[in-house]
Amino acid sequence: MKFSKFYFGVDYYPEHWPEERWPEDVILMKAAGFNIVRLAEFAWAKMEPQDGQFDFDWLDRVIEILSNQDIQVVLGTPTASPPPWLMAKQKDLFRVDSQGNRLTYGNRREYCPNHPFYHQHSHQIASKMVEHYAGNKAVIGWQIDNELGSRCYCNICRDRFHKWLQKRYQDLDNLNKKWGTVFWSHIYTDWSQIPVPLKLPLPANTGYGQNPSLHLDYNRFMSDSYRTYQKLQIDAIRQYTSEQFITHNLMGFRYDELNYYDTVEDLDFVSWDNYWRTQWNMESELDPSSAALSADTMRGLKRQNFWVMEQQSGGGGWDTVAITPKPGQLRLWAYQTIAHGADAILFFRWRTCRTGTEQNWQGVLEHHGIPGRRYDEILQMGSELEKIGRVLLGAQNTPQVAIMQSYDTRFAFQIQPNNPRFDYKQHIQDIYRGFFRANIPVDIVSEKTSLDGYKLVFVPAMYILTEKMTRNLEQFAKGGGVVIFTPRTGVKDDFNTVVNKKLPGLVSQMAGVEVEEYISMPIDEDSEIQFALSDLESQFSASVWADVLKPTTAQTVAHFTKDYYTGQAAATINAFGDGKVIYLGTMGDDTYYEAIVRTLSGLADVHPLLETPIGVEVAERWKGDQRLLFLLNHTLQNQEIQLDGRYINLLDNKPIKDTITIPPLDLIVLVD
Repeated sequence: MKFSKFYFGVDYYPEHWPEERWPEDVILMKAAGFNIVRLAEFAWAKMEPQDGQFDFDWLDRVIEILSNQDIQVVLGTPTASPPPWLMAKQKDLFRVDSQGNRLTYGNRREYCPNHPFYHQHSHQIASKMVEHYAGNKAVIGWQIDNELGSRCYCNICRDRFHKWLQKRYQDLDNLNKKWGTVFWSHIYTDWSQIPVPLKLPLPANTGYGQNPSLHLDYNRFMSDSYRTYQKLQIDAIRQYTSEQFITHNLMGFRYDELNYYDTVEDLDFVSWDNYWRTQWNMESELDPSSAALSADTMRGLKRQNFWVMEQQSGGGGWDTVAITPKPGQLRLWAYQTIAHGADAILFFRWRTCRTGTEQNWQGVLEHHGIPGRRYDEILQMGSELEKIGRVLLGAQNTPQVAIMQSYDTRFAFQIQPNNPRFDYKQHIQDIYRGFFRANIPVDIVSEKTSLDGYKLVFVPAMYILTEKMTRNLEQFAKGGGVVIFTPRTGVKDDFNTVVNKKLPGLVSQMAGVEVEEYISMPIDEDSEIQFALSDLESQFSASVWADVLKPTTAQTVAHFTKDYYTGQAAATINAFGDGKVIYLGTMGDDTYYEAIVRTLSGLADVHPLLETPIGVEVAERWKGDQRLLFLLNHTLQNQEIQLDGRYINLLDNKPIKDTITIPPLDLIVLVD
């Protein structure tokens, strides 16, 4: 979706503050350079104080004040936090958690996503809102709900699950065969016998104990349920308008209870919420690659630019006060998301709440509402974007490298992580960090994505592997691409059952290798490997998992040097068509992935954007033939960078060549 301006704004909750304060807030927003505000996503009780009685007068007045200052509006449908009168009507409106406990009122997102009565009221409030605001020129779009997710295990969901299964499998004989229900004598003779996968009381409460096929399908079903619930509201909006956009604020890379590739299909574009500093990450140092990975993941969902609907504006905390962002970090973090594809930044929130759960979640203004350091920092950014926003708008990220991820595989590893130290998300993060530190741009793509235009595709632990995915990878490699696999690839089919062949299963031929033996390593003991490549003759620690490899057509490029599998192949490379396929038989630390990335990227003729010290991030966007280069210093020291040509500094319009010094927690945007 194309926009005429770069949007820079804030999330505002006027219902929390006296109405006489609203004009002052809006004047301060305008001074900060804001041209967009999100409203109303938690205001259901204000808009519908009683069942069927609607009041939009207060919201009309807020929107008018904003519009008078040329500030446009995104409205949120308020269904993430229903009013008490609604949830009091039926006890089974509340979601049931994975241990069988029904939630009670007091938080948010307590609802069952499949409940017909909740669907009815969600459709009604969305319809009433859009009927009222479809013709309002200040309202340019809609956000559905807020951070959708959290699985439900109630009887309504169980009944819907049975219908979902009937559509997928047609008959019980087929389901029993695909799931292998002969195990433990679980052969179903009626759909109603199929349970939901509640967490069972296993030792140390470490697992679920349910059939992995049943459990994977339930996770898929719940993801589909939220998509259906979202579509219900999208359809309500589209009854009245086709001009206002529709989006939803997702939660970045780490959240994995929904298949985000499916979730976004019905949306005009992706939005997400970007938080570095919250009460849940209180470490003194944060990894800048983590936020970059989330941005690249969100961009990869629809392979287009995105909005950040909630960009951190201070420390984020509920019961605990998060570590305060240092001066410069709010601006730096916001520019990082722009560097990775943001065409809009909205800070969360305008003013820190004096009441409620989020009293410790800092806004642009503190509780007292008087502008301070954070406001001044964001005001600086607003002034900059006033000058360069049109240059940034629509510029594209065009990486030559893709990391392929699968939500089916994520769901499957939630059920069976294989090793206590293995985390699929962390495995992708570790690989991504190697590219990040080398300043090599990356797309995060679906297992179903066309690979045209890439030179190298990294396929980490593709546990669930289908024939269609295999053909996609084979075609890419035959055409000259470089494919890299890691352990636990090709283990399961689409039904989460283990394949009846040597691993890595369907990709054994293209990899030119078979897994002779796989070894789950002790939690307190690692192995070692030695590489023997011209550009990589190094020894590394190997951890978590070891695939002892037997090359068929591949060449051994590394071997194990510790334990009973010493001397056996640990990594191989195979010629396949005009391309190359690498199989890495183990996992490692940062030094391992950094070395692997640089060596194997070279095989694909992919090179760093610039060489920089660790902690200095480089990213690029392209607008036609014009290259925008972002240099972001995440360290607390001055950093001197050697440039590769002549540039113009967009922030001050001055020419730069040779070297540049970037102050701590600062950045520069260059154009060639």
